[in-house]
Amino acid sequence: METQKVIDTFTEFYRDRGHQRITGSTLLPPPGDPVLFTTSGMHPLTRYLEGRPHPLGTRLINVQRCLRTTDLDDVGDLIHLTLFEMLGSWSLGDYSGPQSVRWGYELLTEGFGIPPGHLYVTVYGGPDVGGDEQVGPDTGMLEVWGELGVPVELTGQDNWWSNGPTGLCGTDSEIFVWTGLTPPEGTPSTDDRWVELWNHVILRFWRLDDGRLRPLDRPNVDTGMGLERLLTVLEGGDSLFDCSLLQPWTTEVSDRWPVSDSGLRLVSDHLRSSVVVIGDGVQPSNTGRGYVLRRLIRRGLTTLWREDPSSSLSDLPDGLIGDTLRHFQQDPSPQQVRGVLLGEQQRFGDLLERGRSVLRSRRGRGPLTEEDYRYLHETHGLPREFVTELLPPS
Repeated sequence: METQKVIDTFTEFYRDRGHQRITGSTLLPPPGDPVLFTTSGMHPLTRYLEGRPHPLGTRLINVQRCLRTTDLDDVGDLIHLTLFEMLGSWSLGDYSGPQSVRWGYELLTEGFGIPPGHLYVTVYGGPDVGGDEQVGPDTGMLEVWGELGVPVELTGQDNWWSNGPTGLCGTDSEIFVWTGLTPPEGTPSTDDRWVELWNHVILRFWRLDDGRLRPLDRPNVDTGMGLERLLTVLEGGDSLFDCSLLQPWTTEVSDRWPVSDSGLRLVSDHLRSSVVVIGDGVQPSNTGRGYVLRRLIRRGLTTLWREDPSSSLSDLPDGLIGDTLRHFQQDPSPQQVRGVLLGEQQRFGDLLERGRSVLRSRRGRGPLTEEDYRYLHETHGLPREFVTELLPPS
């Protein structure tokens, strides 16, 4: 399936079942929200999951772009992305968790054509497998998966969802798909060829300050499935970077700059993420969202310049930037985005040149100390990673 066909299949399936699509999927949370970027599909719906009526009703869906920096140091492997899209569905006190997974199974097998025998699920198994002492096994999920003929692995905390030490929480059921070249074997916890595809969370409780769980009068269902991961499965890719949304970036980057495999993935991820963040109106700066953008651009440049100091973001083609902006339905032109990238590249280059001058002036004084690194960062704005990777003090 083409990317848009995948999105349309998802949204039409749920619209046929009474769901309304939420509009507005910007990375920027509404005013007053303390987080810098939207980090999950459910984030814009938190207050409604907590009980406020939603103007569109009790059955909702969305395709939400998200950005997370918690895994930034892991980007470069095969499974982590900074920017991703989440296909989400919600029941606000409407239908049950078992109904949600019935529909999920139907969409995966009939809508997307995934063989039923390539599915495995995990279900909350209660205190006997490490779950919360106050909550027993999720018998409703066990029964429905048994009726559907999908094998189940029971877990404890791995199938317990919470948004923090207090507040909304509940059990979940994760759907895994087999990605190996052999017939399916093992379980999700014993074979990493079982890849998590879709999580169905049943928000049944509110955890109080003293740790006790108060059952909700109207439990909610919150599901999330990563679009890039779904595409990778449907397209038979070996990693997220093989899917049709990321592959154009890895192709263009590898054609222009000599980088290792992990460097290729990091540069592709960070530059693509930067384009979308800029497309949502953010400019590089030393604080807040602007600092996240600055860090993404400079981490990408650090990887490029480590191999070839003459690399320039001016080589990024307009078509690649434009296709990304169009996919996310963003207004800036490729030239406007390129201008922001090149402006930050110039500032970073100037900063590194000042850093080289500082380091040249202290030659012969031995290895840099922690105090030296702190001085370079606080006085000259040079984080340690840039000093060690681009400005060797020898």
